Amino acid sequence: QCPGIEPLCLDLADWDATEAAVGAAGPFELLVNNAAVAELQPFLEVTRAALQRSLDVNLQAVLHVSQIVARQMIAQGVPGAIVNVSSQASQRALRDHAVYCSTKSALDMLSKVMAMELGPHKIRVNTVNPTVVMTNMGRINWSDPQKSAAMISRIPLGKFAEVDDVVNSILFLLSDKSAMTTGSSLMVDGGFLVS
Repeated sequence: QCPGIEPLCLDLADWDATEAAVGAAGPFELLVNNAAVAELQPFLEVTRAALQRSLDVNLQAVLHVSQIVARQMIAQGVPGAIVNVSSQASQRALRDHAVYCSTKSALDMLSKVMAMELGPHKIRVNTVNPTVVMTNMGRINWSDPQKSAAMISRIPLGKFAEVDDVVNSILFLLSDKSAMTTGSSLMVDGGFLVS
C-alpha cells in the first residue's frame, strides 16, 4: 500500500544488529516505536528472563532506535516527529502486569526527556497510551471473558480499542496538525483512566 517503504526485520533487543540495520536506513523524518512484549506474571513470580526481555524491547529498543533516527534528523537539519506507543498501564496498576506497567511508565518518562532534549532540534516526541487493543497480543492476553468483562466494565465507552483507533491517533501526532504538541501522552483508553 505504501510504495517506497522498506521493512526491516530484526531483533530490536540485539543492540549491534539494530545499530547496523537502522543506521544504514533513512533518511528519516518520522518514527513510530511500536514494538512491545507483555509477559504477564504475578509480582511474586516475575522471572529475571521476563524482566530482561521486557526491558530490552519495551524500553531499551525505543531509546536506541530513537537515538539512531534522531541523530540522522539532526544531521539532515530537518524537523521530525517521534511517537512512542505506550499504554494506559503506564498510569494504572494492573494485576499480573508488574513488569509491563513498569516498562510503559518508564517509556512515558523517557519520551518526556526526549521531547525536552530534542525540541531545540525541532523534533517532537509524544506517546499514545491505548487501553487494550484488539491485536493478536491483545486477544491472547484478554481472551478470558471474566478477565475482559472486568476491564471493559471500567471503560466508560464500554469496549476495547481497535487498531484504527490507535493508528489515527499516531497519524495525528506525526502530522503538522499537532505542530505545537510535544512531551504529551494521548490517552486512547475509552475513558479508563477517569473511571
